[in-house]
Amino acid sequence: MKKLSFRKTVAKISLSILATALSVFAQENPEIAPRALPIVAGPNDIARFLAGMPAPENSPLAPLTRDPAWQEHSAFFEKEFTKLNLRELGKLHAWEETYFPEATQPIPVAFYMFSGPDLLYIDQFFPKASVYVLCGKEAMGPPPDPLRIANLSGALGNLENAMKSSLATTYFITKDMKIDLQQQNLNGVLPILYVFLARADKSIRNVTFGSLSSNGAFQESAPKKKGGSIPGVRINYTDNQSGDSQTLYYFTTDISDGGIKSNPGFLKFCERFGTGSSFLKSSSYLMFEEGFATIRNFILEHSNRIVQDDSGIPLAYFNPGKWNLRLFGNYLGPIELFKQHYQPKLQELFAQSSPPPIDFGFGYRWNYKEANLMVADRK
Repeated sequence: MKKLSFRKTVAKISLSILATALSVFAQENPEIAPRALPIVAGPNDIARFLAGMPAPENSPLAPLTRDPAWQEHSAFFEKEFTKLNLRELGKLHAWEETYFPEATQPIPVAFYMFSGPDLLYIDQFFPKASVYVLCGKEAMGPPPDPLRIANLSGALGNLENAMKSSLATTYFITKDMKIDLQQQNLNGVLPILYVFLARADKSIRNVTFGSLSSNGAFQESAPKKKGGSIPGVRINYTDNQSGDSQTLYYFTTDISDGGIKSNPGFLKFCERFGTGSSFLKSSSYLMFEEGFATIRNFILEHSNRIVQDDSGIPLAYFNPGKWNLRLFGNYLGPIELFKQHYQPKLQELFAQSSPPPIDFGFGYRWNYKEANLMVADRK
């Protein structure tokens, strides 16, 4: 009996040594590890992990949450999102109850052109959309997989840096993102979208990569790094508060007139959803230029409601016979970088109508005392 017990003990020790050896081998040889250890975490677990939120005990990511690097990351996001809720989002929700009760209305689709990965704000203004369509020039990057990251501290730090400007000022600084999103393993906008979904109390059900055909059909395919048609991702998720099922699309595409002409699939995809609502914020005053007339006209034709700051569609394009305008905050003109896009007529309109104030930052004017907001409703 003693010999049998001894053999069992030896067997257990051998298995333990083998498991440890495989784990070390996987960490030192990440390119081989997926075949040696086919352990994968689901996208919802990954989103919570990246957002600094606890993973379920049975998740493959649970052991990584004991890593000091993740614990520091979790503390950072907990602090930043707490500040964001106090400084911005709580006040925004109070403003909506008084001045924008339409936020509670279900809508079929919400378009956010020039969005980059800024899911945060369109979800605040249109939380009941069935579908969100976002786009930007920023690439999605590969599917984030914390189990395959060699330098966890560096990768999580990079994600924090990529999001710092948006959490502090309400908008992403594109030139900073180009640097940050190309560093380490967590590159592209997908990790940022994951963080915003998890922090907004959503549960990701599935993530589908694909691209758009020239006639606007979303076709499933492996994530593409470069070239070819318009790459995109579809994320299906559930809002945990309401139980509603929602879908987010993000596409990497050029929506200038030239970009749309050479690659029309994105606009044809958007046309399939008919008319919905649009959101525009910190969009570099691009639609003040004639090189962006196509997308400007699309938004005006396919929106019943548009929420924007002064960097969106110029006042001159809102026909008073077709649109009712509601103004909020103060119009001080564009920041220095875009001073050539000052609108005297908009200044007059603000002066005449004495708009209600807003006490949250919006767009480039992240100091709420200087911020402006416009709601355009189709008559």
